[in-house]
Amino acid sequence: MAKRLLRIFGPLILAAILVLAVLVSPVTFGFKKVSAGEERQAAVSLSPNVLKGKRIKEAALKQNYVPFFGSSEWSRIDPMHPSVLAQKYHRDYRPFLLGARGTQSLTQFFVMQNIQSELKNKKAVFVISPQWFVKDGTRKDAFAFYYSQLQTTEWLSHYRHDAIDQYAAKRLLQMPVAKSDHFLYAALKRVSAGQSLTSNQRFYLKAKQNMLTQEDEFFSGINMPSQNLNKVNQQAKKLPTQYSFSKLDALAGRIGKSQTGNNRFQISDSFYNHGLKQELKGGKLAGFQKNLSYTKSPEFADFQLVLDQFARLHTNVMFIIPPVNAKWSAYTGLSQSMLRQFDQKIRYQLQSQGFNNICDLTDKSNVPYFMTDTIHLGWRGWLAVDQKVDPFLTQPQAKPKYTINDKFYSQEWQQLNPNELTTYADTTN
Repeated sequence: MAKRLLRIFGPLILAAILVLAVLVSPVTFGFKKVSAGEERQAAVSLSPNVLKGKRIKEAALKQNYVPFFGSSEWSRIDPMHPSVLAQKYHRDYRPFLLGARGTQSLTQFFVMQNIQSELKNKKAVFVISPQWFVKDGTRKDAFAFYYSQLQTTEWLSHYRHDAIDQYAAKRLLQMPVAKSDHFLYAALKRVSAGQSLTSNQRFYLKAKQNMLTQEDEFFSGINMPSQNLNKVNQQAKKLPTQYSFSKLDALAGRIGKSQTGNNRFQISDSFYNHGLKQELKGGKLAGFQKNLSYTKSPEFADFQLVLDQFARLHTNVMFIIPPVNAKWSAYTGLSQSMLRQFDQKIRYQLQSQGFNNICDLTDKSNVPYFMTDTIHLGWRGWLAVDQKVDPFLTQPQAKPKYTINDKFYSQEWQQLNPNELTTYADTTN
């Protein structure tokens, strides 16, 4: 009986031991080399597995791909989308889209942790969405969806005893998902308190990192969606053979007009029909944003994590600040003066620390067909972005000189009224 059981279960036990050995091995086996086709697909896939992993991002960014950090705007793929223009006109760079609905500064900080070599002394693009900066900051469920233990272990393996890492640890501890691994949670507690990790914790982190790296090697490209790459290919066919801003602007206007014919907000018909039409009945949404503010939020400190990381790596970054659809904000009561105050506050945080490459589009909220819906760029909006991003990425740029200030992690800054910026600057410089 014992021999029979061994014959039946022996191979299974051996296979399990071999799989475990592979996962915890410090050697990266590299069974699946990332192909050029896989890179093209991943760069526009907006796949959570790609965002949370390392293998594909790292391989692509070693080539001619440039990280484009952001959130849900990347899914609005029309003929003027950055990925479409780069492909059609054979730019010497291709956007690698990092972000999707629900990704904000805290997620993006951790995304950076396993592509640091690919960010060091390189260029990047980062879209700042005003909608991130609400009273409570990033949603815990959204953060959990994109949370990566691999990125966390890599960060903990090279953390430093300074404000950036202590703040990052404290923020992560505020997220319920941080408790998903008891040993990682205990390590975060020590980092948040400014303490060194124990030898046992360092051993565990190394083993955990090896295992997660091997998992990423095996599984990061499985079931990667291809529909966005198909959209990019289809949209590129609509563009003229040679790049011409005037022709593209006229085309953007025609496409925008043809796709926004059934509503007064110049919102795309498809988005209006599926997202708003029913909700607008009876005026239920009229004035519903009149008390909404983007000027006081923990997101300002989370955003400082991103800036601090870029500064550490000497990454030259173009920041894009999109507008809000003016027709929509007028209907919902979203304050234009508040939006201007937000813009003033975020620009101060950027420019006072040396981040001077800013594509500020907040004054374009009334430009026809600039937005594809209530808050997302489209048609002429993407074209305006291209006018800034393309020369930034293709022409030599001055080396940035950053002067990071830890005051931007403070509760005082998070809750500062932009009207008090002048006094604040005088007292903290």
